[in-house]
Amino acid sequence: MSLGWYVNRLRAMSAGELAHRVGEKVRKNWARGRLEGWARYPGADIRPLPGLRERALKASADIRDEVGQAAELVLSGRLAALGVAWPQRAAIELFPAELWRLDPVTNGLWPGADQYCFDIAYRHERQLGDIKYVWELNRLQFLQPLAAHALLTSDAASLAAIETAVASWHAANPPFRGLGWNSGIELALRAISLLIVVSLVGDRLSSDCRSQIGSILHATAVWLTRYPSRFSSANNHLIAELAGEFLIGLAMPDLLFAAGMAARARSGLTEEAGRQILADGVPAEQSPTYGAFSAEFLLLCSVVARDAGQPFPDSTSERLDAFAEFIAWMSLADGTVPAVGDDDEGRVVTLGSFEAAYPGSVANAIGAHTGRGACGLAGDDFRSLLLGSAIQQSPARLGQRVFAAGGYSVVNEEIGGRAVNLLFDHAPLGYLSIAAHGHADALAITLAVDGKPVLVDPGTYLYHSGGVWRDWFRGTAAHNTLSVSGADQSIISGAFNWSHKASSRLEQHEPGERWRLVGSHDGYRKRFGVIHQRSLVRTDDGFTITDRLLGSDRGLPAQLTFQLAPDLRAHVEGQTALVQCDGAAIVSLAFDEGELSVQRGGELGGGWVSPQFGLKVEADRITWNGAVGEVGRQVAIRL
Repeated sequence: MSLGWYVNRLRAMSAGELAHRVGEKVRKNWARGRLEGWARYPGADIRPLPGLRERALKASADIRDEVGQAAELVLSGRLAALGVAWPQRAAIELFPAELWRLDPVTNGLWPGADQYCFDIAYRHERQLGDIKYVWELNRLQFLQPLAAHALLTSDAASLAAIETAVASWHAANPPFRGLGWNSGIELALRAISLLIVVSLVGDRLSSDCRSQIGSILHATAVWLTRYPSRFSSANNHLIAELAGEFLIGLAMPDLLFAAGMAARARSGLTEEAGRQILADGVPAEQSPTYGAFSAEFLLLCSVVARDAGQPFPDSTSERLDAFAEFIAWMSLADGTVPAVGDDDEGRVVTLGSFEAAYPGSVANAIGAHTGRGACGLAGDDFRSLLLGSAIQQSPARLGQRVFAAGGYSVVNEEIGGRAVNLLFDHAPLGYLSIAAHGHADALAITLAVDGKPVLVDPGTYLYHSGGVWRDWFRGTAAHNTLSVSGADQSIISGAFNWSHKASSRLEQHEPGERWRLVGSHDGYRKRFGVIHQRSLVRTDDGFTITDRLLGSDRGLPAQLTFQLAPDLRAHVEGQTALVQCDGAAIVSLAFDEGELSVQRGGELGGGWVSPQFGLKVEADRITWNGAVGEVGRQVAIRL
């Protein structure tokens, strides 16, 4: 498996990237032989990030309660993330040395300070578990609610826990040894957590604790500048790394390289805002949640820079605003959005709990910062507290909107007295040469009726330890589109790589009461000699979907999939699938002649939805099998 991964990864690299990777490998090998103890990275003075403490002190009673509850969970030795709970620890030993390398699923211990970080082959390890779980704890994000609680209540136990956690991590993870040092995004997130701690309660920490935090940040800054994500890896990881460099440079000006590092990072963040958020607001990685993750890094840096009297260029705010507007169009009333592409629940400012409406929360904070008002989830939360709360709620986005640069069409309207939210995906597979977080979902749709998800994206489930399930959840047959002969539109060549990528486009958009959308993709052209074309047309009681395989006179064996939300059930009557919730009719799907069935759960290929990273639940999946050619097949969706 490891050899195959390297072969496929090399195929995705340009000559320039190959040269970069060789040079990076030389630098990593050179660093292995150096003594990289803490003495090399003394902790300079750390200044609080401006504005965070002042805003935190304005917390409402509801937010104070949320902060207190999150802190209490940490103090009671309970930590949970990514759908998994860590073994509970006694209050007298909250942060033992083994905690930082413990996999909570397998209970296995990953290599620690005894091994050079880049010698740990985490991508292909399966016995110890999924590296994401270990990384999650090493982000130290549980310190954020502890710091906020200590600030708001002067809680001595929270302060003591912060000191204990920092000392334990510092002792167990010397520079560049163990899993805490082998991915730049993880270093950046940990640095931001520590900077939030210092900004909120730094004046209440011991000198030893502040010195340890300073050493961690010093070593982190050196690592981030030494091994930047570039070329095909320059996605959200690069934004995270630049954010870490900018904020460390701002908070630790006494470091000799701080000013230059912060200036370069600031310039890089401005450039990446323009690259990774397209002009119409769609995230280039084709995932609204990864887009929110990148936008939150950019927003935090923009907020801090403005509070420091050095605001980012207007172009950054314009891209953030555009992203917030995209989320506003995609969002339901509760701030949730369809689960397009990957979502590993990465957050920047967090209390550690699962956030179903994360993109809406980030969009709200953006609206507060730029002055446009909240446009996603109504109400304040911990994130908006630190980054600025919106004063007013802007109106819901109604009508039709085509995001041409990003590749999505949205219809938010009333049909037969029922509110309909329809998303049509004619977007690229993903960003850069490996399209790491895209799914093979070209021409897929999602549908919500009266604010309730009906036809849904299946989600993500797992990354490194997902195996065949990782491939299933990002494959074509799991999405609400058409697959030919069981093949994916784009060809998977690794957990975060594709060897061949389908190219999609919107061919036609006729707006108005009888709107019409036509899209196509070429993912099946080389293998089957056909272009998949899909048309959506408004009708009196809903809309129709017509799928054609252009280039096939007699038709090819094909499958149409419609994945339902887990709380819905479907049953077949002739050529019609009736969808119900608790016995009440929601929609019906009337198909042309063919084989119609419903699966729920079962083996790989059955009906499954992943509502959170690490979890999968059974859900009805409607499938139609038959021949499709140029004449096409039609599905009438009636409300």
